[in-house]
Amino acid sequence: MTALSRPLSALARYPSAIAGLLIILALVLLSIYTLITIPYAEAIRLWRGGEGVWLETPRNAWPSWVNLFPGVNLPNTLILDTDSNSVEKTRQAGSDETNVITTFTIDYTADEFPQEISVFLTSQYDQKLPFVSFSWLTPDGREIRITDGTVERSKTVRFSQESKLERRLQGVKPAVGLFADPQSAAPKPLKGTYQLVAKGLVFEDEADVDARLVVYGQVYGLAGTDHRRRDLTLALMWGTPIALAFGLLAAVGSVVSTLIIAAVGVWFGGLIDATIQRITEVSMILPGVPILIMIGTFYSRSIWTMLGVVILLGIFSPGIKSYRAIFLQVKESPYIEAARAYGAGNFRIIFLYLIPRIIPILVPQFVVLIPTFVFLEATLAVLNLGDPVLPTWGKVLSDARTNDALYQGHYYWVLEPAALLLLSGLGFAMVGFALDRIFNPRLREL
Repeated sequence: MTALSRPLSALARYPSAIAGLLIILALVLLSIYTLITIPYAEAIRLWRGGEGVWLETPRNAWPSWVNLFPGVNLPNTLILDTDSNSVEKTRQAGSDETNVITTFTIDYTADEFPQEISVFLTSQYDQKLPFVSFSWLTPDGREIRITDGTVERSKTVRFSQESKLERRLQGVKPAVGLFADPQSAAPKPLKGTYQLVAKGLVFEDEADVDARLVVYGQVYGLAGTDHRRRDLTLALMWGTPIALAFGLLAAVGSVVSTLIIAAVGVWFGGLIDATIQRITEVSMILPGVPILIMIGTFYSRSIWTMLGVVILLGIFSPGIKSYRAIFLQVKESPYIEAARAYGAGNFRIIFLYLIPRIIPILVPQFVVLIPTFVFLEATLAVLNLGDPVLPTWGKVLSDARTNDALYQGHYYWVLEPAALLLLSGLGFAMVGFALDRIFNPRLREL
């Protein structure tokens, strides 16, 4: 412990190492926060979607922080229901029916038009269906009739699917026509206060109609959304613990197993050492990525299956030959002869004298190796061989590539997971290079 604590304290002399440690710490804290706030089952349910999971989310929306740039004022997604301060609901009782009037007030200040407008209706009745009609009030005093109809237990009114409304707007899409300034030659939003009035008629004393208005904007959340309306924040957050776990487990499994096999071969020598070297030479010519592609195509794409194969392929890696050269020198050390003299067993010498001797030298290589496996997992996902269930950085990149995100201008879809991959690689690389300067005798004086 003393031999390691002294070199590790020297990390404070390297600003790059401190920066790398801060990056790694931030990724670890994000992983812990994600695992606590979004349980695994909930993350899978949200990512796989289903009935009603992402109904209130815009499609292919940019992150909300793009509005912080000068000259950018894209509309946010507005969700208004009866619990909102901008919604007023009144009941007016009549002789045979009751008017349930819900008024949604929207203060529109964006420079662009929203994507879509939808109203989600729910009703309570015994026998007679409620009847609801919608009208749109603009800041300049115009009233536009939207649609009307009966409401069963639940109903969704999407303005983009109302053909009569589009004809009343002279062929302009409702999301544009309802917010457009009629005095402007080119389509331009008319800023001001809009109102959507939902007038419901119920024919029973206990009957009621509730409405929920969603104005789908062009920005949403911290990371934006994809083609399936999924919030990319979920994938970026959950991709962090998956990437770190995959990289750490793969690095530990391959390095530890390689180290033990190299030490056993050197200590016992003879046929055992020769067999290990021949297997290593055969393993060195095996193409790792094509083997993983074959397994993902014909057997399983589970991340745990891929992790196991990566570790198996890394056991007899070229590192065995480097470790063997070091162990051959350590084997001839005087303290090894002393251990033999007092009767230490073979495996006691291997695990307590041989391997600990070179662990400080391996620490930098181990740290640098972690992002290699992180990038490998992302590469498999980009090749559509990642885990089909888990939300990962590579899965986000794969979906972006499949849906031509760059060609359609959705740059955030590619840049965000790519930035996290580069950031994780940079953090481990800066720490690994600093540790190499500390532990490597040839670099210690540079």
